[in-house]
Amino acid sequence: MTRVPTPFLGRRATLLGGAAAAVGLVFAPGARAQTPLFPTPRQTPGPFYPTDWTGDTDWDLVQVQGALARALGRVAHVRGRVLDIAGSPVANAVVEIWQADNAGRYNHPRDQQTGRDPGFQGRGRVTTGPDGTYSFRTIRPVAYQSRTPHIHFAIAAPNRERLVTQLFVAGEPLNDRDGLFNALQDARQRAAVVAPFEPADRIEAGALLASFDIVLG
Repeated sequence: MTRVPTPFLGRRATLLGGAAAAVGLVFAPGARAQTPLFPTPRQTPGPFYPTDWTGDTDWDLVQVQGALARALGRVAHVRGRVLDIAGSPVANAVVEIWQADNAGRYNHPRDQQTGRDPGFQGRGRVTTGPDGTYSFRTIRPVAYQSRTPHIHFAIAAPNRERLVTQLFVAGEPLNDRDGLFNALQDARQRAAVVAPFEPADRIEAGALLASFDIVLG
C-alpha cells in the first residue's frame, strides 16, 4: 500500500474549527470535537468496482506507468482526511477510488472498452497516515449515461465496517436528476458527499482541487 502524507486540512474539519472560533471555543491540539460529526452516507459501488488491482494502482491516476501520454480530461487533486465521528483521524485506512475516464468508460471488462483512454489508470489505492490524510491526482469526473459526474470511494479501516460511498461535484446541474444522489433525502447526507472542484494553480497549472473528508460512523 502507498502512504501519501499531505498537510492538507479537510473541508469539514476547517468548517468545524471556524465555527468553534466564532463562539469562543478553543480546543487543545489533538482534542476531539465536542459535537459528533455527521457520518458519510453509504452509496452503491455500482457495477464497475475494479476486478484487477495489479499493475499501476497508486495515487496518481493521470499518469500510468509505461504509458506514453497522460490521461485526457482536466486534472483534479482530491484530498482529505478519514475521521471518526468524534473528529479523530483514522490511521492505516485503505482508501480506494475508481471512476470513468474522460469518455465515460470504466476500466472494467463489463463496460464498453472501445474508445477507453489507455492513459487513465481508472482506479487508485492509498493508505492513510497517522493524521488520517489521503490524496489522489485524478481527473474531474464526467457524466455518462444517466449518471451525474462522480467518483467512487471505498474505505477499509482497522476494526471497522467497510464504507462505500461516492463524491459528487458541488453545483453540478445534473445532480438534480441523478437517482442515487437524490435518494439521499436528508440535506446533511447530500452535503456530506459533495465538494466544489476549485481552481488550484498553486498545486498544478490548470488543475482543480476538491476537499473531501470522510467520516466513519
